[in-house]
Amino acid sequence: MRTLSAKEAKYGFGRLIDLARTEPLIVAKHGRPVVVVMAFEEFDRLKAIEARKPAMGRGGGAQGKG
Repeated sequence: MRTLSAKEAKYGFGRLIDLARTEPLIVAKHGRPVVVVMAFEEFDRLKAIEARKPAMGRGGGAQGKG
C-alpha cells in the first residue's frame, strides 16, 4: 500500500484522488500513518461485507470504548 505525507496529500489533492481510485492510500503525518483514503466503490464493498457478518463484539463488553 502506498503512503503519502499529509503535505503531499494537501498540495496534490487531485493526485491523491487519482491514486486512491486504484488502491487504498495511507496518509502519514510526522511519519506516522493517520488515515487511509480509498475509492468510494471499495468503501461501499467493505461496508457490504461488514453488514453480512454476525454482530460479534457489538453489544458492549470489553471491546467498546468508554
